[in-house]
Amino acid sequence: MAHLLGCDNVHLEYPSKRVFDSLTLGIDEGDRIGVVGGNGDGKSTLLKLLAGTQAPDRGRVIRRSGTVVHMLGQTDSLDPAASVARSVVGDAAEHEWASDAQTRAIIEHLLADIAWDGPVGELSGGQRRRVDLARVLIQPCDVLMLDEPTNHLDIPAIAWLADHLKGRWPARAGALLVVTHDRWFLDEVCQDMWEVHDGAVDRFEGGYSAYVLQRVERAAAAERAEQKRRNLMRKELAWLSRGPQARSTKPKFRVDAANALIADEPPLRNTLELKQTAISRLGKQVIDLERVTVRYGDTAVLRDLTWHIGPGDRIGILGENGSGKTTLLRLVQGAIEATAGTVRIGQTVKTAVLSQHLDELEALADLRVRDVLARYKTRYEFDGAELTPSQLLERLGFEQAHLSAYVHMLSGGQKRRLQLMLILLERPNVLILDEPDNDLDTDMLAVMEGLLDTWPGTLLMVTHDRHLMERVTDDQFAVIDGKVRHLPGGVDEYLRMLEARRQAPSPAGRTRASEAERQALPRAEEYRLKKELASTERKLRTLEAKVETTRQELHETDPTDYTALMAAQERLNEAQTGVAALEDEWLRLSELLG
Repeated sequence: MAHLLGCDNVHLEYPSKRVFDSLTLGIDEGDRIGVVGGNGDGKSTLLKLLAGTQAPDRGRVIRRSGTVVHMLGQTDSLDPAASVARSVVGDAAEHEWASDAQTRAIIEHLLADIAWDGPVGELSGGQRRRVDLARVLIQPCDVLMLDEPTNHLDIPAIAWLADHLKGRWPARAGALLVVTHDRWFLDEVCQDMWEVHDGAVDRFEGGYSAYVLQRVERAAAAERAEQKRRNLMRKELAWLSRGPQARSTKPKFRVDAANALIADEPPLRNTLELKQTAISRLGKQVIDLERVTVRYGDTAVLRDLTWHIGPGDRIGILGENGSGKTTLLRLVQGAIEATAGTVRIGQTVKTAVLSQHLDELEALADLRVRDVLARYKTRYEFDGAELTPSQLLERLGFEQAHLSAYVHMLSGGQKRRLQLMLILLERPNVLILDEPDNDLDTDMLAVMEGLLDTWPGTLLMVTHDRHLMERVTDDQFAVIDGKVRHLPGGVDEYLRMLEARRQAPSPAGRTRASEAERQALPRAEEYRLKKELASTERKLRTLEAKVETTRQELHETDPTDYTALMAAQERLNEAQTGVAALEDEWLRLSELLG
């Protein structure tokens, strides 16, 4: 493979920090490299050095003659007065760029909701980010560098971007270097990983799953000083090896080696035990929505919605922008009232929200971290152990020196972790997480997941981080057409559902067809359909109860009895498949009845 780009003996130092010391590495044709590391360790700086926008203090960056490099930085240099069209395709005539299928696909998937002729200056920060990403992707290049490309993208757009990058070049051509904390994206796109830390870059073969495995292998042979890091990554590896990525055909993730390392690793969480604890804290009623409608003016965001949220439920919420996810979250926390229907919130419910923003810390901005901690009790129980607030903060990646820092001087990631800790110290029993992955690197995400594994309460999460959602929640639901639909097949089922909707007739056409069907429906046929619908609802409730019972049986089964485990898992899979089929039948009958 031909060498495209690299650096030789590069040294870079800021007044307060050494970033790289004698760094030598290279990028070859066909490379697909993911870059990970702690916040502030130099991931973005590494991309700038290789792209030539940052000069090293010593050493040199080497680029093969004729190699074209394009980079998506964390900030853009778009002209606010320029139109979106000009920013993306420049002066190219419409027939030139519109005749290219790849260009059309990029515009369709990233800019469908953005006015093509509108000025960039009127866009939101997330929209500008997508315009800049489209601009970079449309230009052909030999080396593509992307710094946090999944920011401001929803799950379908992230899945499309992964497919685009996998098919962008032929095999063993072009090169990709991507910095992101989206672990699903890393596993899907990358074939090698670079870990930036302590002024150096360590290289690992394979995607994120293989990277975690190799880190555990290295840690297993290290001194006791690495014990804390090893245990953290073993837990992450335990989930990865039992999850969908390990079941795929990727050769670089060695499942046998992983199983040997985690043979004595317990399950991530005891769901039955957590539910029992949650019931003791919450009672049996948490949040019930009965035939709820929420309108803003003439627009119904949620329509005739019935949904039950129970004690210990761990729910991931999916939905396109504007589908009603935020309205749903505000409704279940009691922040807004329903236009129609009933919302019942249990008397013992104590809700806490980890929001996208850090507004909760504004009142604490001028306090030192230690002064904030002094407001809380001296000891709390977490994960079966008693911890002081400062010890909990240490588990979240803070050092002793950080205790003397003022809150407003903390980095975005540190503020996010402090925000999470303060929420947990309030001891809520219903926790709502709205994009909790903002500003966190992969290691800190794993730490947060470890804390949530033993949190005994009801959890609702909205996130575009697919790995985080599948790792932390037990069930996923989608907000579609004002309803909440269970997704037994998880995120994959959601993506298939969206694709099917895109290929279906337009909503207007479906509405006209439904109206014609209702007008032509004889009374006897209507009676028969209602009877079928009621029967389907009864079967659905019965089968959903069976799913829950089978899950409990699975957790209670002796982990060494593989025959019993496999039989219980087969019963669970069969019941979940039946639930999905009944849900489809219920939707079909409901549409026929109008």
